[in-house]
Amino acid sequence: RAQGCRLYCGAARGDTLMAGSVCVYCSSSRHVAPEFFDLARTLGRGIAERGHSLIFGGANAGLMGAVAQSAKEAGGRVIGVIPKVLDEAGISFRECDELFVSNNLRERKALLHDHSDAYLAMPGGFGTLDEVFDALCLRLLKEHAKPLVFLNHGGFYDPLFSFFENLYSAKFAKEEVRRIYSAAPDVP
Repeated sequence: RAQGCRLYCGAARGDTLMAGSVCVYCSSSRHVAPEFFDLARTLGRGIAERGHSLIFGGANAGLMGAVAQSAKEAGGRVIGVIPKVLDEAGISFRECDELFVSNNLRERKALLHDHSDAYLAMPGGFGTLDEVFDALCLRLLKEHAKPLVFLNHGGFYDPLFSFFENLYSAKFAKEEVRRIYSAAPDVP
């Protein structure tokens, strides 16, 4: 565990997470369209029903809260990782099996990375993009070989993929990068 990181809930299992953990990057905004909340609930339930653990940003708000609550209700194991400043603001999802409280966002990303077997980016904002790009760049540097999936519900990420095409055509990125991530139109 990262130095200075506190662990709440489920300490009897320690900080060793079971295989098959899926890190979901998503928004904590309460103001996104209802269809994204439905998507988050479907995703959380699907992760639990497949016997995977959910690793997420640890908040009880927005899509984070929806995906975690749904996974929990479906009998899944839920592990949150939240920065101390947000935990102290009272927005931690306290029904998790384990909740890591990191000192900062950098430590949070490292903990998410260290305890995940795969990454899935739901439609989200700047925080979601920051985290998924971090996972993508680490994969580019061969620091991991974990699957990375953009949940492209309703074509949400199509403009981003178009931007990626600009990167490839202008030679700012190698076209082989396409092979290190994938897109799914909806929750399978």
